Amino acid sequence: MFKNIVRLVMLAVVPFFLAGCSDTNNKPLSIEFSADSSSIVFREVDPRGLVALKSMENRDSVLQDLVSVLQTPSEKDSLIREEALAGSIELGDSSLVFSPIQPFVKGRAYLVMTHLNVHFAKPEEIIKGKLSYTIKPQQKVLYR
Repeated sequence: MFKNIVRLVMLAVVPFFLAGCSDTNNKPLSIEFSADSSSIVFREVDPRGLVALKSMENRDSVLQDLVSVLQTPSEKDSLIREEALAGSIELGDSSLVFSPIQPFVKGRAYLVMTHLNVHFAKPEEIIKGKLSYTIKPQQKVLYR
């Protein structure tokens, strides 16, 4: 009788524990222009990743590899080439800020690619057998 009660309690508690340990409650990475559109702000960065970035010696080169901002051609202006924008990246307490050397041009689109908060595989992908051999960056197009 006692074993059945313990088994029933374990069957009820374990799913809640596993659901609490999953990363489904984590907020996705937010990539937006700042209020004055002079920089791009990355919010909701994984705190463990921020701590690791802050403790690195060659932080600048690693940050340049993690974040890329490309100017993209538009329908109105096809003479623009797709090229990477040079800029600096600053680490904050809970965010990263990309500030370009040249200001963003109003009316243009910018493709932001980053490897921040990217995981090799989610648990559901592992279960379904849909693993890939590469890590795909997160991408977002921002319009100024």
